[in-house]
Amino acid sequence: MHCNASRRMSAAFRDDGRASYQCRGRRPQLRDFDDKGCTERPRAILLGASNSWFPVTVSALYVPPSPKDELAAAVEEHWAKLADADAELVIAFLRKRGELGPLAKFSDADIWQAVVARKQGTVQSGAGDLKAPEWRVFSSPASAPRTTDFRLAEVAVPPGYEPWVQRVVLVERLRSVMALTGFTRIDSPLDFGDTGLVSSEHRAPISRKPPKVVPASEVRGEGIFIQFREQAVSDFCSATADHEDVFLDAHKAWRAARKILPISDGFPGIRFVLLHSFAHTLMRQLAIECGYTAASIRERIYSANPGDDSGAMAGVLLYTSAPDSEGTLGGLVHLGRPESLGRHLDHAFEQVRLCSSDPLCAEHPPAGGGLATLHGAACHACLFAPETSCERGNKYLDRAVLVPTVSNSAIAFFAKR
Repeated sequence: MHCNASRRMSAAFRDDGRASYQCRGRRPQLRDFDDKGCTERPRAILLGASNSWFPVTVSALYVPPSPKDELAAAVEEHWAKLADADAELVIAFLRKRGELGPLAKFSDADIWQAVVARKQGTVQSGAGDLKAPEWRVFSSPASAPRTTDFRLAEVAVPPGYEPWVQRVVLVERLRSVMALTGFTRIDSPLDFGDTGLVSSEHRAPISRKPPKVVPASEVRGEGIFIQFREQAVSDFCSATADHEDVFLDAHKAWRAARKILPISDGFPGIRFVLLHSFAHTLMRQLAIECGYTAASIRERIYSANPGDDSGAMAGVLLYTSAPDSEGTLGGLVHLGRPESLGRHLDHAFEQVRLCSSDPLCAEHPPAGGGLATLHGAACHACLFAPETSCERGNKYLDRAVLVPTVSNSAIAFFAKR
């Protein structure tokens, strides 16, 4: 039977119109209902809205084993052939067919033990600790192993930048893996800070039980790693403590507005603001000549204070990748050579001294004049990058920490360049 009752669609978007509806705790992606139920009210969004879901991902770069472990490195390099091996006899079969390559000098038993260890190997640290071993390899390129998926070449620092930049490393070969661990709705994972900080309360699961495996993609590419001088960065952090406090207040306001507790957790500090702003400035400049679009270049920020467990880190990796087995064509690496990189750094800093939105952009405080924002002198015209490129959703940016602006000339890291 039909009651012929009707209601306006607009009521679904008003608080009073949703008052009579209660979330049943249904999880459509798992085809079940949450055992704990749900006390929240449903929220109406448009079909196909971009905030209907945001993937929560964890990315990591492949770092080969130490050269001291030659067997493990060889097994890793030839894992495509060994991944399906389920007994030591398979190793003997591959040896008979002459498919072991450099592994042939090891015994079948040793190779099988290495394969078993590779299959049973698990990551012991959290997502945030994945960058520590990457930093150790990039900051010591001379001792880094060379494989088909990982190859480093240190080059000279561009003339004139020696007081601030300690090392430039061309990452000629690189392999990156990105895994999907869950998703969020309405609010992006980047609203909670780093993606590894999204708690189970805000992250929707992708399986009914804790998964043993998760969906992942593997890509290959190239990049440029730039390491800053620790003493210069430490001096900058000490001189800009007041500016760091302003960002901290904005950070607290941002988390308080989203009811993310405790509100002071997850603050990356002024060191991160410096490195992050530098990465965006250089990314936008390199995209002009490297042959890749701005959305194809990604950043990886290595920022840690001297007192942290991983030790001091101050560097950025700008890289691009493609799903092709051969990776990319080398356009980004070519621009990392001293003669090219110095020119691009000069142009990049010149571009961010003035913004087409100045003086409004230069005068923008991190707290946004009462609004919950997390950037200073930064906007789409000067510093923002595409969503696929940025680790932190265009937050913790301020070009005033790089070069003097029309509003602030006292805190620039490269002021004497």
